[in-house]
Amino acid sequence: MPVWIAFARSKFSLVWYSVLVTDSANHLAHLNTAQQKAVRAIDGPLLVLAGAGAGKTRVIAHRILEIVRQGTAPERILAITFTNKAAAEMRERVLGLLPAAGRPPFVSTFHSLGLSIIKENAALLGFARTPAIYDRNDSLREMKAALKQLGVEDTEPRAALNTMSKQKGQGVSVHDFAAQAHSFHDRTTASAWSLYEQALRKDGAVDFDDLLVRAMQLLRDNAAVRTHYREKWSHIHIDEYQDTNQVQAQLAGLLVGDKQNICAVGDIDQTIYGWRGALIENMIHFERTFPGAQTVILEENYRSTQNILAAANEVIVKNPNRPEKNLFTKNKEGEALGLYQAFDELDEAAFVARKIQELRKEGVAPKDFCVLYRANFQSRALEEALLANNIPYQVLGTRFFERKEVKDALSFIRAALFSTPADIERITKAVPSGIGKVTLTKVLEGKENELTGAVREKVAKLRNLLARIREKAEQLSPGELVQFVITESGMERLCKEDKAEGVERLENLRELGNLAARYNTLPQAEALEAFLESTSLQSDQDELKEDANAVRMMTVHASKGLEFPYVFIVGLEEGLFPYSREGDSAKEAQEERRLMYVAITRAEKKVFLTYASYRTVFGSKNATFPSQFISDIPDYLLEVENPERLGRTIYLD
Repeated sequence: MPVWIAFARSKFSLVWYSVLVTDSANHLAHLNTAQQKAVRAIDGPLLVLAGAGAGKTRVIAHRILEIVRQGTAPERILAITFTNKAAAEMRERVLGLLPAAGRPPFVSTFHSLGLSIIKENAALLGFARTPAIYDRNDSLREMKAALKQLGVEDTEPRAALNTMSKQKGQGVSVHDFAAQAHSFHDRTTASAWSLYEQALRKDGAVDFDDLLVRAMQLLRDNAAVRTHYREKWSHIHIDEYQDTNQVQAQLAGLLVGDKQNICAVGDIDQTIYGWRGALIENMIHFERTFPGAQTVILEENYRSTQNILAAANEVIVKNPNRPEKNLFTKNKEGEALGLYQAFDELDEAAFVARKIQELRKEGVAPKDFCVLYRANFQSRALEEALLANNIPYQVLGTRFFERKEVKDALSFIRAALFSTPADIERITKAVPSGIGKVTLTKVLEGKENELTGAVREKVAKLRNLLARIREKAEQLSPGELVQFVITESGMERLCKEDKAEGVERLENLRELGNLAARYNTLPQAEALEAFLESTSLQSDQDELKEDANAVRMMTVHASKGLEFPYVFIVGLEEGLFPYSREGDSAKEAQEERRLMYVAITRAEKKVFLTYASYRTVFGSKNATFPSQFISDIPDYLLEVENPERLGRTIYLD
């Protein structure tokens, strides 16, 4: 029998609404026993060890429904994951289960959560307005400038940026890092980091790491703010908990109230981001952090065939210090994993293209294939082979919002609204403005009175353009505003004059307008802000064009959370996959094994494993050895793919 429950809509106004909640048997009927146990455990801390393809998103969604069914208002529930794509899928699942009345649960990424907390407490954090967000390229630009100011040429900006980012993720401040810096690289990074922080403060900006660090520090140091959010969210869900770094785990812990209603969902066997600060210990020590926690293990896989899972289990079982977990499925046994020994990377790529063509003739669509590799350089030979065979493909990695013309257009909007120095500097270079470095410095330092008449006119012209953009921002929808900027800034004209890349650049700008138009339905005051935030919080997986009928190509790291009917795992050679560097620890070797486990479990129907006898690296063709991961898989699970080298001559010394 349906149950009607009434909730207070907010603590400020006693507005009530009714929610029709279906009988629990209906929403639990399609869950297995372990899933039902996790869904029903709504009080106190809960750890859900969810194997690949075990339906963890379904469990989180139904658990949220169960919490609402038991009397909690939906808006008092928080669910956090890592990518926009995962958050969108979770939000869709949750909203599909809950009635459309009242405010929904807060479902977002960690970075979106951090931004939300910072925005709501901007004044407490010393910001006059919502801070601008540095993306990776902005951060790299400032780090380069800092190293140049220090006169240091021996330190790679990306290396310094990566060191700083990892330290921030561990909750280490620039002062703490400087105090412990002993090597030349660390001392240089500390000095550059200090200058980098000065640039952030000058721009009234934060970088991606700060979105987490500043939010965590605020909750840690301000009891009133901490109490506010604990009262706001009574139940917290953290997806992919094994990927949390120290700051993310602290942030989640600070949000948990006295009742300890936190549900952490993840898979230790899919911990593959240790190199960027993820701490597997967060999951291993969950029961120590939250005493009395229940643990539920989800082992039934709904994605892959029995043979695929058997191969994955054989690979991962060799990792020590992991909770006992063995994936199984009620799916059919399926085909054996295909194994191909190529002569070199060209032969390997030709096999991939040939096999895709064979399966396409059987009715398999290009979008059903994914090619996974350990390192980005491997994509070149594969792309050439797919192009030669007229096979459509999409390489994950060239991010839309990092394209120059897209960043230029967004900078015009941000410069108009926020007067951020970095954006003003960018737009003076985006379109010929006659404003050079010296002039720009005087403008930013408020010394325009020192400019000559001609230069002052150029500055005035730019200010006039920004004023018009600012005015239109209050009148136009986000989609219309982007089109206005493209035209009025002169970017459209420049693209049309560029006979080499202009057409592609203009298409990218128009696509930016299409993306902005998705926010047109929001209220005027919210739409543009929401659009600009979304452009700053993109991840690699957000670049996937879901409707594109093309073969997907990506690193194994980028594939986590995705699934495809047919998966090629290429380059299975010692030193490449598993990747090895001098001085690698046993911990890093275990992460490589987990990476292989992730790669195999992306597949639904069939996995193809390939390795080359020779591979060209830095212009030299070197002999290779098959990956240990291949020998981990029993012969009965493998099927050797026949080579097709007719008409090819191989010369051996």
